[in-house]
Amino acid sequence: MWKRLCLVAASAVALSTLSACVVAPARPGYVHDADRDGVPNTYDRDRDNDGAPNRYDDRPRNPYRR
Repeated sequence: MWKRLCLVAASAVALSTLSACVVAPARPGYVHDADRDGVPNTYDRDRDNDGAPNRYDDRPRNPYRR
């Protein structure tokens, strides 16, 4: 009986620690940062980080074109 109780307790602890490792999907409040420079795309003046400001960039989301 004692062995079974310890096994159940160990299983419960293992399951609770594994549940913290699950990655949650993006939520409505998620802020997208395509170029990973720390500035959200809504405020980023150079979204693709290619050196050309978005308003002069033909493709502001493509880092390989200016």
